[in-house]
Amino acid sequence: MDQSLSSDLLPAADEAFVEAPEPRSFLDRLFDRGLLIRTGVDGLYGRSGAFESVVEALDRLVSRIGGSDGAEALRFPPGMARASFERSGYLKGFPHLAGTVHSFCGNEADHARLLACLDAGEDWTAKQAATDIVLTPAACYPLYPVAAARGRLPEGGLLFDLQSYCFRHEPSLEPTRMQLFRMREYVRMGTPEQVLAFRELWLARGTTMMRDLGLPLAIDPANDPFFGRAGKMLANNQRAQALKFELNVPVNSEDKPTACLSFNYHQDHFGTTWGIHQADGAVAHTACVGFGLERITLALLRHHGLDLDAWPASVRAQLFG
Repeated sequence: MDQSLSSDLLPAADEAFVEAPEPRSFLDRLFDRGLLIRTGVDGLYGRSGAFESVVEALDRLVSRIGGSDGAEALRFPPGMARASFERSGYLKGFPHLAGTVHSFCGNEADHARLLACLDAGEDWTAKQAATDIVLTPAACYPLYPVAAARGRLPEGGLLFDLQSYCFRHEPSLEPTRMQLFRMREYVRMGTPEQVLAFRELWLARGTTMMRDLGLPLAIDPANDPFFGRAGKMLANNQRAQALKFELNVPVNSEDKPTACLSFNYHQDHFGTTWGIHQADGAVAHTACVGFGLERITLALLRHHGLDLDAWPASVRAQLFG
């Protein structure tokens, strides 16, 4: 072969070593598509109308599944009374996740110093003090003092339907680990037998719901992310007593699937903390099922694609009728 011709077939030196571009992350593709909107803070995102349409459809789907149970619907804002938060015990187990609301409490001179700090790009928060409001860590937390104030539970116990934005301070580039997210919950209060039967019912319902949405899943024993060395013991006890199960779906990776639903038996923890009693005076037990509405939405986008119109007809029928 003519060497002058064969050399033309070889890549130029600067082309031979060009690396393939890194694949776009799931989060980047959500941004590119406009489904999530950057705010400059990891885990704090705007949502598009298309994204919200799925969240709202999921919320309606959960209502259809649990609608015949006769739950009392309550909706709280994403903040709760600081005194109730402190009494709940949340800071014992999860101080690293809590978010408090602070406001300016200075005088005019302090205000002038605040503005000077802003102009200089310095810390301006010296005269900020904690208010009486704390960001809600889970949709059920504002419920317990309200239920306790009503007095003893009726003979059959109580069932509540809740939905709220919740906050947890864990900034991350994983789109499923948002700092502000929506949680839909059903909470059962009553005897141990009543609340455990409720949890078993929703384990079955939740599994069916997610399979009907075409999502791969596994039900696994789990524990909450307790803080510190003492937290490891609490986590081990929670697993050993089978108090918490999660329905996991691969979203960010196959190796570390994402908890999209959570099924929790609190035993008498909240009943004792808040003085919630059964009709016969015994301390009430509680259980809850929680639906991470953004997480389920992200699971659907991961497995069915970013174009909602191209989702399987069976999935669209479940969500949009």
